[in-house]
Amino acid sequence: MRILVLGLCLFLFTKSYAQEVNRTFFFAALSTGDTLKINEQLKKIKASSSSDKQAYTGVLLMRKAELVKGLKRKLDLFKAGGKKLEDAIALHKTNTEYRFLRLLIQENAPMILNYNNNINEDAAMVKSGYSKLSQETQKAVLDYCKKSKVLKTDDFKSVKHE
Repeated sequence: MRILVLGLCLFLFTKSYAQEVNRTFFFAALSTGDTLKINEQLKKIKASSSSDKQAYTGVLLMRKAELVKGLKRKLDLFKAGGKKLEDAIALHKTNTEYRFLRLLIQENAPMILNYNNNINEDAAMVKSGYSKLSQETQKAVLDYCKKSKVLKTDDFKSVKHE
């Protein structure tokens, strides 16, 4: 009986652990130019049941597009990722984290892709919703401010950090 209970507890722990995406690792993979780290995060996200799964997968695919070889493959990955991200945003229009992720991609996507129509709208949403973001996402926003043309660390100075 003890073995059965122990096995059940282990199964439940493993299942609940697999449901969450570690934002720290996600943002680390996103910021690197390392395809292996991106692929590792894609596998972890695919195995999760996180509500952020679609948006995170989309952003990682779009980031990966920059790193792979072959114009067709780059474009296919970017479009597939963009569809996932846009679908997630359409379902959760007020999700500040998704808007930050889209902003990050829009500011760095080549102009020829014409993926830059929501920069100001997304930046405004990130500024207004910043205080409600997770601590890991707030850190990612502040780190990104160093490269961003529309987000500056001064935008978030009045926000109390936990």
